[in-house]
Amino acid sequence: MTLQEQDVQPTASAEFPLPPRMGFAQAIASYVTKVGAVTEIEVRKMSRDPSEMLTRAVQPVLWLLIFGQVFTRVRAIPTGGVPYIDYMVGGILAQSILFIAIFSGMMIIWERDLGTSHKLIVSPTPRSAIVLGKAFSCGIRTVPQVILIYILSTLLHTHLKMDPLSILGVVTTVFLSSTLFSTLSLLIACLAKFRERFMGIGQLLTMPLFFASNALYPIAMMPDWLQVLSHVNPLSYSVDALRWFTIGQSVFSFTTDWAILFCISCVLVAVCARIYPRIAA
Repeated sequence: MTLQEQDVQPTASAEFPLPPRMGFAQAIASYVTKVGAVTEIEVRKMSRDPSEMLTRAVQPVLWLLIFGQVFTRVRAIPTGGVPYIDYMVGGILAQSILFIAIFSGMMIIWERDLGTSHKLIVSPTPRSAIVLGKAFSCGIRTVPQVILIYILSTLLHTHLKMDPLSILGVVTTVFLSSTLFSTLSLLIACLAKFRERFMGIGQLLTMPLFFASNALYPIAMMPDWLQVLSHVNPLSYSVDALRWFTIGQSVFSFTTDWAILFCISCVLVAVCARIYPRIAA
């Protein structure tokens, strides 16, 4: 061992003992605890401004009450024998997830301006735990929207699957989808760094993602070039899974949908964790 290597080796003493190495189970538990701590912080921020949930609720209500009611009467879209408004519920759930998650990255720009993001970056919390904590909090933020859409759908006499397994499937899909899109939003925020630039990119993405998916109409109705875009659009798989758990219709199968959403989320979390420190640069 060289003199330079000896200088950097950690040493222990009776006064300052080295921390014991954690086993695999302890490391996982510590990681989960840190993710939960970040999630709790983000949820507390949300609880301080409940008016945001009310304003977010306006859009799905308008889609179901106006667009859904009109197109149910027109019957111009093949829905597999179910009323169009029933068919539409899965798409509106996915839309709510997308519209909430895609702008969640604005929070880290505000944190950068307030100086709190620097504290998170220099803390011993893994970057991926920070990213996952923020993503999971976005999923929790979406739950009131899901409840509202279910209540409104019941009032509109839709025929949704209400058994516990179907509702659990919807909640699982909501968290997978919100993790994917909120992580994408964090990634954009890390690269954009400024509010105006971030809002422009977010608005540029939401409409193509929504209308190039199967949220409002089947993929089979689309022209060939749009079908290609729909198959590479992650929102299509979110809609497909939600539609399976709400009315029992699926093009790909919910296991395929979940696998694709999970894999894309893992890639985005890894990339976002890598570039997260750039937000403070």
